[in-house]
Amino acid sequence: MPYISRSHIPENTIEERAYQAAIAEHAESGNTLAVLPTGMGKTAVALLLAAKRLDSGKILMLAPTKPLVEQHHRYFSQNLLLDEGDVVMITGETKPEKRVQLFTSSRFCVATPEAVKNDLIAERYNLNDVSLLIVDECHHASGNYAYVFIAKRYNETAENPLLLGMTASPGSDSEHVAEICSNLSIQIVESRTEDDPDVRPYVHERELTYVTLELPEELWLAVSVLNSMIEDRISQLRALNYRVPQRTALSMKALNGVLAQIQMRMQQRDSTAYTAVSVHAELMKLRHGVTVAESQGSTALKTYLLRLQNEAAGGGSKASKRIVSDSRFLRILAMTEEWTTEIHPKAAAVVRAVREQLLESPDAKIIVFVSFRDSVQMITDYLNAAGIAAQRFVGQASRDSEKGLSQKQQIETIRKFREGEYPVLVATSVGEEGLDIPATDLVIFYEAVPSEVRSIQRKGRTGRNSSGKILVFITKGTADETYRWVSDAREKKMLKGVSVMKSGVVPTAAQAPQILSEIPAAGSASYGLPEKSGQMTLADAVIEAAREEEEARPHVVIDNREMSSKVAEVLSSLGARITLMHMDAGDYAAGSRIVIERKTVQDFADTLVDRDLFGQMKKLADSALRPVLIIEGGGISDLYGARNIHPNAVRNTLASIAADYDISILFTKDAEETAQMIYAFARRETGEPHPERSKHKAKNARSENDAVLYILTSFPDVGPKAARLLLGRFGSLKGIMSATKEELMSVKGVGEKTASSICAAFEHTWHE
Repeated sequence: MPYISRSHIPENTIEERAYQAAIAEHAESGNTLAVLPTGMGKTAVALLLAAKRLDSGKILMLAPTKPLVEQHHRYFSQNLLLDEGDVVMITGETKPEKRVQLFTSSRFCVATPEAVKNDLIAERYNLNDVSLLIVDECHHASGNYAYVFIAKRYNETAENPLLLGMTASPGSDSEHVAEICSNLSIQIVESRTEDDPDVRPYVHERELTYVTLELPEELWLAVSVLNSMIEDRISQLRALNYRVPQRTALSMKALNGVLAQIQMRMQQRDSTAYTAVSVHAELMKLRHGVTVAESQGSTALKTYLLRLQNEAAGGGSKASKRIVSDSRFLRILAMTEEWTTEIHPKAAAVVRAVREQLLESPDAKIIVFVSFRDSVQMITDYLNAAGIAAQRFVGQASRDSEKGLSQKQQIETIRKFREGEYPVLVATSVGEEGLDIPATDLVIFYEAVPSEVRSIQRKGRTGRNSSGKILVFITKGTADETYRWVSDAREKKMLKGVSVMKSGVVPTAAQAPQILSEIPAAGSASYGLPEKSGQMTLADAVIEAAREEEEARPHVVIDNREMSSKVAEVLSSLGARITLMHMDAGDYAAGSRIVIERKTVQDFADTLVDRDLFGQMKKLADSALRPVLIIEGGGISDLYGARNIHPNAVRNTLASIAADYDISILFTKDAEETAQMIYAFARRETGEPHPERSKHKAKNARSENDAVLYILTSFPDVGPKAARLLLGRFGSLKGIMSATKEELMSVKGVGEKTASSICAAFEHTWHE
């Protein structure tokens, strides 16, 4: 067997495959999208190209999850001839200062995109000397995903840029593929299918079987009752003159179309829209209940119905309350109390299939993919009860009493599965990408999925180093059957698109990267200042000018929790100097005077209904001389329909925020306009100092008693009631000033915090 012989790659370690070498060689010519079937060695292509580019600069590889980053870090550490510490990994769990140290000292860095995006925005380091950017699972490079921002910044700023995007499943939607190519500035497409002559010798057979099962009578009855409730909601919407399809055609696409009609009516001030939006929410919940009953089973349905009941009892949405108050809902809930074990045949079928595989091959590894987390736990318990060791594999988020798995726990779970500590992994979609499991013998789909990307990723978990089997469970006469045909059609369409790409057709025009000045950007990790001695040289003058330019840039402080929004990206692109930190109040700060709270229209409405909006506004007002509230996503009229809130309630709330808390309220249409508004504030605060605004917002004439009360209530933690109690006890401000902390605390209603604040203010030493 021939092996790769390249500089930086150990001899006799990586098998030579002609198609990998050809793709890597072609990728040297420009930004490349490499589409290869799962298990056909995309990582080996990246290794070949990285070995060639290492002498030109640093390599940065991005992967969407920490387990996948850890996997790539292990692979490249083992397969590149580099010194210890030259290959590093960076994730969000790595502290910022450590990330800077690792990135700047490394030659090959594997990282999660969010961590790199945050570091670039905060200007902790730059990508100037990165000679190759590898984007794994690049089908994510759309919308606001961090890949998009990083690729754009890299192509604009790197001195010698080259990008390799890798995926097994770019998707069947040609517009989505074109968007990926545009976002990554792709110039070359290299694609292969399993039928290509240079790939075929390395493809292992995968036996795909669809297993059709009957839905039990008890679940058919539950589905029938849920469908009758859906029919009623459809009738309600039609009575309000909305176009709604028949129940059997009520897909997510159709429901989104109904929602678009409702939103249009809201803009036209149609009062029926507020009723319709709640009915639409009921339809969504009921339709989900049908899906759970048909594809997941009795345990998952029972859990979902109880969750709806708890949501309604806990002050949840009107939609939940109306569903729960329906007598038919109560009838279904009563039925579920009789279900002490799982009655859907899928659970037993999983046990049979797993047991047969283990009897045939005792060392076999098996993955069961499930769409809903409730079913993951049920199947895991079911397998363990049958004497088959199984482990669940889910995401990080915790819900109700069920805890998610941290990224560290995910990595440990994969390690134990890979090393054979248990034969079965029961996973949600978090296991569809990047599992380092070379020999999975059986993959079970607990249900069909309508996404061709997810289907291909699931199937790719087997048939890598040997033949494998795939079982897809289909409940007869349900959405499972629909999803099967949808997925098959989309997979065929995607494969056709991949074949078209082989002709060299790139779905978007190539975008030539822009090369910036060789002078490093101020504030970057490579920015160094020479020792000053004697007369200023030309180099000194350039650096001094750069420093002055840096100080003149508008400065914005961003709360760490805002980094998932597009606002931070746009601010960075506009040229703002950004600092990331945890902010106790607000989301953004511009200069020393302005703190900005950003809320989308939906978030504003949710906070008003479900959380303490006025408490947040008070905290914002207390944190800054000039507090600002930006409501993003529309104008005041858009707030009315967000949670079916009466317009008077919205107007009164806004009036209170502006008048009682002295907070400026601005409306923006989207994240980009929000960023431009914040940038305008930051520019306003940059440069010449502004006339200092009095800390007291009104200094009009008042009585002596009012003046004394006014002064005392300006102290932190001292309200009007406490101020009157203190003045009643000590008689004057001088008396309060002379009192000890203990004496102040002896006043009923004055606690340690208030007393400490007063003493600290009187004892504070003034300094500019």
